[in-house]
Amino acid sequence: MNLKITISFLSLFAALQISFAQTIIDAGKIPVEGISRERVEKLDAMLEDAITKEQVPGLVAMVVKNGKVVYHSAKGFSDVESGKAMEKNSIFRIASQTKAITSTAIMILWEEGKFRLDDPISKFIPEFKNPQVLSGFRYADTTYSTKPSTREITIRHLLTHTSGLGYGVIDGDERMKMIYHKGGITDLFTTEAITIKESVTRLAKLPLHHEPGSKYTYSEGLDVLGYLVEVISGMPFDQFLKTRLFDPLGMNDTRFYLNDAQAPRLVTVHTRKDGKWAAYPVTFYDPAYPKTGAKTFFSGGAGLSSTTEDYAKFLQMYLNGGIYNGKRILSPQTIQTMMQNQVGDLWNADRYHGIGFGVVTDKGVAMGGMGSKGTFDWGGYFNTQYFADPQTGIIGLIFKQTSGAGNGDETGWKFRQMVFTLVE
Repeated sequence: MNLKITISFLSLFAALQISFAQTIIDAGKIPVEGISRERVEKLDAMLEDAITKEQVPGLVAMVVKNGKVVYHSAKGFSDVESGKAMEKNSIFRIASQTKAITSTAIMILWEEGKFRLDDPISKFIPEFKNPQVLSGFRYADTTYSTKPSTREITIRHLLTHTSGLGYGVIDGDERMKMIYHKGGITDLFTTEAITIKESVTRLAKLPLHHEPGSKYTYSEGLDVLGYLVEVISGMPFDQFLKTRLFDPLGMNDTRFYLNDAQAPRLVTVHTRKDGKWAAYPVTFYDPAYPKTGAKTFFSGGAGLSSTTEDYAKFLQMYLNGGIYNGKRILSPQTIQTMMQNQVGDLWNADRYHGIGFGVVTDKGVAMGGMGSKGTFDWGGYFNTQYFADPQTGIIGLIFKQTSGAGNGDETGWKFRQMVFTLVE
C-alpha cells in the first residue's frame, strides 16, 4: 500500500477518536454545527410525502453528525392492519446488515491472534477440507458432478463473498437452489429447531460455484463465520455478540430473537396486495421468526433484528476509530484494514468490497449522492439501509420492512442523496 495513503488513513481515524463524541447524544432542538436546519426540514418533508403517497407503510430515519443526532423520526405504521403507529424505538429485521456485525466479531478474534485472515477455514471446521467445484448438473434428478478445487476456502474469502459458496433459496443459479434445498441447508433465518453448526456442516459437503477467490458470489459465508466464532471462542454466537459487542455498545435491542418485552415493538413485514399494504405471508421463511419458534439458529449473515439507534451506535464506534462510550472494540489499524479493497476488480466500480462493508470510490463520488470517498454502507433484505462517512462524520439510517412490493419506493436513494446536502 502507498505510504502516504496509509498515513492519511491512520491520521484520519486518530483524529476521529479525539474530535468525535464518544457516545451518540440527542441534540434535541439545539442546532448542530455544520448542519442546515432548513434542509433537514426538506428531508423530513420528502419522507412525509412518501408516507402520504403510500410508497412505504412506515419508516424510521436517523441522521447523526459527529455523535449528535440531528434528525430522528418515525413515520407511518408499524402495522397497517391494526393501525399501530411507527415509533423511534421500533425493532426491524435487519437481515444482511447482520453481516457487518459478524465481520466485527471475526475481527475481534483476529485481533487476539486466533487466526490469520488467509488461514483455510478447514483448519477450524474440518468438514471444509478438499472443497469441490460444481462441473455438471442434471435437472431431471438434481444429481451433479464436481471437480476438485485447486484452492482451500480461507476466512478472507468468507468475509468477502469470494469463497464460491452460494446462498440457497436466493441464489442466482437455479442449480444451486436445488442442490442446497436437497442438502437441507437453512438459509437466512428460521423458526425451526436447527443450529448453525448443523447447517454449516451440511453446507461444507456441497459443491462451490467456482474456485475460491476467482469470483464474487453473494453467499452464506458469514453464516459459516458465525459458527467459526463459536468454535474459536467456545461460546454460542449470540452470547459472544452480547458480551463482546452489544453490551459494551449499549445495543440492548439488537438480538437474533426477541424477548416478551421487545416482541410488541417488532415491525410487521408488509407487501402490496390489491393496491394496499398488507402483512407479508409465510413463504420460504416465516416473518415472525424473531419472536416465535425454536430460537436456536443464529444466522451470521441475516439473522439479527435491531433499531436505528442501536445500529447508529455500532457505526459511530467505527467512526470513532473503534471505541464507543469508553469501550475499545477494535483498533484503528484493524478498521484501516477492513476499509481497504479486499476483492480487487471483482466488484462494483462505484464501490469496492472491504471487510463487512461496501466502500465508496472516486467513481462513486463522481456519480453523486453516495457521500465522500471512503463512505461505508450496506443494507438488508427487508428494506433497511445505512451509510457512514468518516470525512464528514455523517451517519444515515433509514429502516423499513417491506418485501415483494415492487419499485414504487424512492425513499432509499432520496434519503441518502439529501442527507449529504445537509452539511454546510
